[in-house]
Amino acid sequence: MTQALRYLLVVGGGIVSILLFLLASASDNSGFFDRYYTWLLGLNAAVAVSLLALVSISLARLYARYKSGKFGSRLMMRLVMLFAAVGILPGLVIFLVSLQFVSHSIESWFNVKIEAALESGLELGRAGLDAALVELDQRGKKAVADMRSDPAAAPAVLTSLLREEGMQNVMIVSGDGVLLASAGPHSGADLPSSAMLAQAALPAGYASAEGGPELHDDGTESGGGGMRPAPQGTDATASLRLRVLVAVPGPSVSPRYLQLLQTVPPKLATNGEMLRGAYSEYKERFVAREGLRKMYMEILTLTLLLAIFGAIGSAFLIASKLAQPLLLLAEGTRAVAEGDLSPRPIVASRDELGTLTQSFNIMTRQLLDARTAVESNRTALQNAKAHLESVLANMSAGVMVLDGDFKLVTCNDSVERILQHAGVTMVGQPLTSISGIEEFGTAIVSAFSAQSAQSASGRNLQQRLHWQRQIEIPRRPGSSADEHDITLLARGSRLPVESGSGYIVVFDDISDVISAQRSIAWGEVARRLAHEIKNPLTPIQLSAERLQMKLEGKLEQSDADLLGRATSTIVKQVDAMKRMVDDFRDYARTPPAVLAPLRLNELIEEILNLYLGGDDGDIIHPVLAPELPMVMGDPTQLRQVIHNLLQNAQDAMTDLPQGSPRPRIDVRTEAIHYRSADGGVNVAVRMAITDNGPGFAPKILARAFEPYVTSKARGTGLGLAMVKKIIDEHGGRIDIENREDSSGASVVILLLKLAPDAVA
Repeated sequence: MTQALRYLLVVGGGIVSILLFLLASASDNSGFFDRYYTWLLGLNAAVAVSLLALVSISLARLYARYKSGKFGSRLMMRLVMLFAAVGILPGLVIFLVSLQFVSHSIESWFNVKIEAALESGLELGRAGLDAALVELDQRGKKAVADMRSDPAAAPAVLTSLLREEGMQNVMIVSGDGVLLASAGPHSGADLPSSAMLAQAALPAGYASAEGGPELHDDGTESGGGGMRPAPQGTDATASLRLRVLVAVPGPSVSPRYLQLLQTVPPKLATNGEMLRGAYSEYKERFVAREGLRKMYMEILTLTLLLAIFGAIGSAFLIASKLAQPLLLLAEGTRAVAEGDLSPRPIVASRDELGTLTQSFNIMTRQLLDARTAVESNRTALQNAKAHLESVLANMSAGVMVLDGDFKLVTCNDSVERILQHAGVTMVGQPLTSISGIEEFGTAIVSAFSAQSAQSASGRNLQQRLHWQRQIEIPRRPGSSADEHDITLLARGSRLPVESGSGYIVVFDDISDVISAQRSIAWGEVARRLAHEIKNPLTPIQLSAERLQMKLEGKLEQSDADLLGRATSTIVKQVDAMKRMVDDFRDYARTPPAVLAPLRLNELIEEILNLYLGGDDGDIIHPVLAPELPMVMGDPTQLRQVIHNLLQNAQDAMTDLPQGSPRPRIDVRTEAIHYRSADGGVNVAVRMAITDNGPGFAPKILARAFEPYVTSKARGTGLGLAMVKKIIDEHGGRIDIENREDSSGASVVILLLKLAPDAVA
């Protein structure tokens, strides 16, 4: 049994004892019993269900241990059955005896003689009230006779009636309930109601007791008057009174009535109320005797169930305590067999079991020390392996491991990025059969074959260790014809593996390096062109103009026109070549950037003033971040960059097809925060120029920053190359891409060098 179940059983036993005590106490207090019996019974039932659940869980666990043949489970089961039987059998005998006793006792409580005595006392009280009403009615009739014989003596008759014992009020009212004469204090409640007057008009008259508890089962007295309730907030026995209405004959047309109000003696009223209450309570309990029997049976049954569950739970507690040492040893033996060498709990006893557990712990501690040393060495190896895997996963170069048949065994994430193939789909396949990289696989196999041939020849020992080769991977099938091949620099060597010989290949995408080399080469070409081509251009232009000037007057008109057109063509083409040579010269001899603190937003606003007209026709929409930090930049060169990018964006939207969205260019600036290599947070300024034109062609996108790469019919392709060179000298980055949310292109410039004041 677990510690949690043990605590729950102990706590549940305490709660059951408290609830049973409250339930037993509630039966002695009728008010408390009526209010809280249902709640107490429900709480006891809920606790019983909880104990049943705990006992069921314990039994299920014990049965599972028994079926699995665990050591100590048989002893545990025998002890539980023994202690449970000791607790359940006496409780069951007590329950049966108590049940019979309660059933016979409840029937003996309701005696026929007691019921007859209560009914007789109630009839006696009714007879006393009826006699008092008859006597009061006779006095009223006698007074009416006296007033009839001597009308002038009516006030004296009323006064004499008021002096009689217990008389509350004497009055004469009309048939409409209007007070005509009165003796004694009275209030509006003393006047008879219309129903009373209608009853008094009958031959039997009106006589009734009112204001107190009912003494008649039907709610009426012999006089036919109904019982009237006592005023709210008054004692029922103190307000019990008798009312009699007697018709007064006379010469008037409208009837008159003499009303007598007399209080009942308090002792009689109190005794009558006690008798009536006792009889009513006896009737209620007589009717509820079956429910009472059922209630006691429920309490006894619930008590029996709680006792049974408590006995079983106690049996588990005692059996668990007795079997704990053996179970601990069995658990320790099993744990050692499974590799768990942690110390076992020691049984605090001075017998052989305590000594046995201590010796067992000493043995396991020695085994644990030996295994800890082994685990420490294994952990170090695993950490080294994890570190190596982390290094490979974060390398920019691709790493592939091949088996002896050149099938891919494993690779890092960079392989997927460079080759644009999912690594999962390539694992287990020969490189030469993977779609899209067959040439790459063939080159790898060829390189290793050449290395084997060199190794067999016994020459070039250093080269036998590894090989290096530049490999061109053609574009994938189905891609655009303008896309360029991928240039890889691969190195490979043999790798000993368990199954024999394997191979490892490390390669990287050097397309950007090749592009940078092309840019350097173009710079050198531009410098040479500017020197070699520009020199003869001026003599060519002067010679053409001199020929036209010398021969124009000596030729016929048609020949002179032909000479003029030819000369004009030569001059225009020479000027175009001069401009092209000047562009190459500017690209080759870009002056170094003079960096100074610069407010980028102010520079952009100054440039945009040349493009914006302030009306609805403007297609450029600036969104400049406020409080942008100052950057270190060359205003002249950055102005050239912004002009070039805006001009490219405008040129891209000149040939938009019909139905296209309205041309739009967005210029945005913002400050971004990034984490540096040393863990600090730095700030950089980003400028983005986007348009909704056709975007970059794949060919241009791959080599946009190389000289003489352009999609314009009359462009030189040096604009973005100049921009890239200027941004590099500013220590920034520039990226171009086509927009994914819509058509158009986006150029993003990131300036990392901030002014000293901005950094502070």
